[in-house]
Amino acid sequence: MGQTKHPGPIKATKMPQPKHWVSPIPFGLGKVKPKHIRDTMKIAWENKDNIGYATRILTQGVCDGCALGVSGLYDQTLKGPHMCTTRLNVLRLSTMPAIKKDILHADIDELRKYDSTELRKLGRIPYPLIRRKGERKFSRISWDEAMEMIASKMRKLNPRQYAFYLTSRGITNESYYVAAKVARFLGANNIDNASRICHSPSKTALKRSIGVGASTANYQDWFGADVLLFWGSVASNASPVSTKYMLEAKKRGTKIIVVNPYKEPALDKYWIPSNMESALFGTKLADDFYQVNIGGDIAFMHGIMKHWFDMEKKEHGSAINHQFVQEHVNGYEDLKKYVQSQSWDEIIKSSGITRERIIELAEVLANSKNAVYAWALGLTMHSFATDNISQVANLALLRGHLGRKYNGLMPFRGHSSVQGSGEMGADPFVLPGGGFDEKTVERIEKVWGFEVPKWQGDICGVTLENIVLPEDNERKIKLYYMSGGNFLETMPDPIFIEKALSELEIRVHQDIILNTSTLVDAKEAVIVLPAKTRYEQDGGGTSTSTERMVYFSPEIEGNKNFIEEARSEWKIYIDLAKRVKPETAHLVDFKSGQEIRNEIAKANPDYDGIQHLKKKGDVFQWGGAWLCEGGICPTPDGKGTLIPVEIPDLGKKEEQFILTTRRGKQFNSMIYKEIDPFNAAERNDVLINPVDAQELRIAEGEAIVVYNGFGVFQGKAKYADIARKNLGVHFPEGNFLLPRGRYEKFAGIPDYNITVNVEKADRFNARKDVQYNEKHIEDLDIDAPA
Repeated sequence: MGQTKHPGPIKATKMPQPKHWVSPIPFGLGKVKPKHIRDTMKIAWENKDNIGYATRILTQGVCDGCALGVSGLYDQTLKGPHMCTTRLNVLRLSTMPAIKKDILHADIDELRKYDSTELRKLGRIPYPLIRRKGERKFSRISWDEAMEMIASKMRKLNPRQYAFYLTSRGITNESYYVAAKVARFLGANNIDNASRICHSPSKTALKRSIGVGASTANYQDWFGADVLLFWGSVASNASPVSTKYMLEAKKRGTKIIVVNPYKEPALDKYWIPSNMESALFGTKLADDFYQVNIGGDIAFMHGIMKHWFDMEKKEHGSAINHQFVQEHVNGYEDLKKYVQSQSWDEIIKSSGITRERIIELAEVLANSKNAVYAWALGLTMHSFATDNISQVANLALLRGHLGRKYNGLMPFRGHSSVQGSGEMGADPFVLPGGGFDEKTVERIEKVWGFEVPKWQGDICGVTLENIVLPEDNERKIKLYYMSGGNFLETMPDPIFIEKALSELEIRVHQDIILNTSTLVDAKEAVIVLPAKTRYEQDGGGTSTSTERMVYFSPEIEGNKNFIEEARSEWKIYIDLAKRVKPETAHLVDFKSGQEIRNEIAKANPDYDGIQHLKKKGDVFQWGGAWLCEGGICPTPDGKGTLIPVEIPDLGKKEEQFILTTRRGKQFNSMIYKEIDPFNAAERNDVLINPVDAQELRIAEGEAIVVYNGFGVFQGKAKYADIARKNLGVHFPEGNFLLPRGRYEKFAGIPDYNITVNVEKADRFNARKDVQYNEKHIEDLDIDAPA
């Protein structure tokens, strides 16, 4: 069966529909909402010294913000120009001048007074820098000296003793691919990337459920689905242009349902700046909210399926798509038996949703011919995340919501080209176009012409822990090579992370800006390498969107604040390979971006087509419009598999709360506003249900302490529409409460949810003197129970 091709952008519905308006009062006056127009003016002012270049980035480049894939001002979903504040916020990273020398070479303690936001605003890294042990400031170093120092260290180390990490900061497929190839060429499998921390469970779950780890649908499938279900996602905050698609879907009759502990205001009401009707009157996005407990999603879905099987008893075919199940699905009887054995009491207790409400959603889905299931970090950042997502796949498979128009499973990715990072092999469990299995290794060795190391590489959380292993341990990490990223502000247990980073012998930060982790000491040296941005990359570059569209972004000329010594990331990796293993480095040498794309097309068969992307606006979609088209999955027997998953036990005591981390006005760990424009929450506010707060006699705005055996967080209570016994704190501020060493069992991402106690600050502090809550610091205390 041939693949159906994506039709390209379609026209939006022009006719205003007042039934979706938030309010007839223009511009949402008097409401808590983002000030998009004011923000845009501020950003234009910020870029005034380089406005021509800023404009060219916006009109010619592929967005380096979210993963929707806007190329210039246009995308493949809706006709007309698209623009959002997330993209405008990251614009300055590409247009700003270099850091002033007197600040850059100031005493390290002076630099440490800046937080990451202030460091970012200082400007770009102008040239390679070094700070050796005992030195108080960074000094300038030549590229040659810097690279020679890194290479000579690598030559001395066992390749198991160094690790690579690539962030999601506008890195292109070409850079991911070359980094993945160079790491393996040097004999190292410790290579990881930011997308794996966020969405690897989506991949592991979809692989085992339907045989492929990517979104099976397109954004256009929202326009005509009966239901668009957002699970643990605040798409409007992470990817604002998606609100345009939501509005279009609503105008065409789609019902939007959100499952999330907190009734996120940005999914309730939104003012879409690039749509005149919505900019004036706002849009009510979600039709319904199900405020599930943190970690209660599996139980909630068991409840939906349990009701479906009850419906089936009364009338065959009233809830299950039997023809689809029979032709395309394995494991039906086992799942049915397992779901029916679950008790309603357990389902209600774990999910926090009443039986009536569960039945309501079950019947909506049973009556929906078409549905798209989209999810984000609310489902992926748990220790049982793979099970969460296989459970979503169970729903889609039972209803046949897969492999055709208006249907599908969509991991909603936050950053531009993170979809490509694993597909290029920058991940310890994958090689380009496959896993780390014997067949893929053999195939890649033929393409690459050298032997790939066979030992299993570690994920970044484990490599960070391995820095503190005893000196003679062969897995002790002594050199860490980072392309962007800030572990101090993204990983659990920042106190440990700082200690680990300072125990590295050499730490390399290949980046465009400084951040707090760049300023941590190292045993021998910290080396900082200035990278080019995506828009400066020699020969242009490509990125892959959530819907598997591969876009070409050209090299953009005319940067007034051009950084003379910055280099393309892929070129730096090739230079490194030539220095560490000069005799065979011709095997990883590329002369141009085009050469890299030609090889990617061979190394990852899905990407056959990338070699033809050469100019602004060029795009192709791998896999066609729908994966699993016609219900046929890329599995050995062509069928999807239903997987029974158990309800997780979070080990929560009666008086405890479950805490999750959320983002405000930020791009990953880059914070743009101290106050969230959607709910007016400050960075240290703790979202708490008013009934819970009143039971603890906590007033709104009162100082409170959230604590557990891992850490203490002091903040202020903010009353919010959040499920009872659930708390929300901002990431990264709340990371001190999260233990290290607690990973998802299949994908290995850290768990960003934890049980905690809450108390008034004065009561906690009075009690602390009597029975002080000692923080676990023993290094052996890694296997922390949930």
